[in-house]
Amino acid sequence: MLRLDVSVHVTPGSALRAIRGIHTLVWAFFASAILAMPVAAWQRRFGWFLALTGLVFVEVIVLALNKMRCPLTGVAARYTSERQANFDIYLPVWLARYNKEIFGSLFVFGLLLGLVRWLR
Repeated sequence: MLRLDVSVHVTPGSALRAIRGIHTLVWAFFASAILAMPVAAWQRRFGWFLALTGLVFVEVIVLALNKMRCPLTGVAARYTSERQANFDIYLPVWLARYNKEIFGSLFVFGLLLGLVRWLR
């Protein structure tokens, strides 16, 4: 019988880089959705607006269920003792630190603009 041994050695550094890359892609997806919400609302594309809003609400629920932390943060923490604001994602420290405040405000703005455009 032919036996193929394909073992992969994953170092903590490579695991952390992979988690940071995935986390950054997920962040970019949701940040783009939040930025697209007011555009969709302004253009009165309410189907798109509602779809984007629904996607972001899924993210909000995941964060709420995880004590307002991304689940990937906990996974990344297993591979490093570093705890700088951006230890788990490829973002500048200032953006990682104020991410929820910045994009939370933009999300609320998008919701309000969508409501105003819907009612007019």
